[in-house]
Amino acid sequence: MTSQDQPVAKPLLSPLGECAVDTERHVAAAGWDQAPRLFALASNAALLAGEPALAAQLAGAAPEGISAIEQEGLPQTSSIDSLLGRLAWPPEVEGVALAVERIVVPPEAEQNLPDDPDRAAELLAEHPDRRDVRLLVAVLRSGEQICLLRQRDHDDDDKVAMGQDIAPGLVAALQATLED
Repeated sequence: MTSQDQPVAKPLLSPLGECAVDTERHVAAAGWDQAPRLFALASNAALLAGEPALAAQLAGAAPEGISAIEQEGLPQTSSIDSLLGRLAWPPEVEGVALAVERIVVPPEAEQNLPDDPDRAAELLAEHPDRRDVRLLVAVLRSGEQICLLRQRDHDDDDKVAMGQDIAPGLVAALQATLED
């Protein structure tokens, strides 16, 4: 067997990382041009202790694993910041994840934009070098965090970037929703 015949080892992920990857794939299955999607995160052990009726749904799931529970019916807002600024979570929620789509443009595209935010957004959306991305940011009360980034141009599960410093502002905003 040559080195090119050997299987590539997948990196081991923390329970938060595994949950974030599963959640990002769940969101990706619905395609593009989605509204932001918000998820409460809880350990499987805590979910089973609090809701024994979930045993069938969590059958085979590791007790130390983390599950994402989508928060449906989010209020429509033009600003994620204003939405996150109004959120607070009960102690049972161990973390939070947010999936949001963004437009990325080269820095020079942001120069000389009009003051009207709607017109500026329109111009950026029409920019020939724009790239559509989806971020999934997940944080825990413990401070653990992970960010995943999927590009529309490279929309494959094996091309999702993963790191901790991809969206520091969004990480901080989500972490603030978990503070007492």
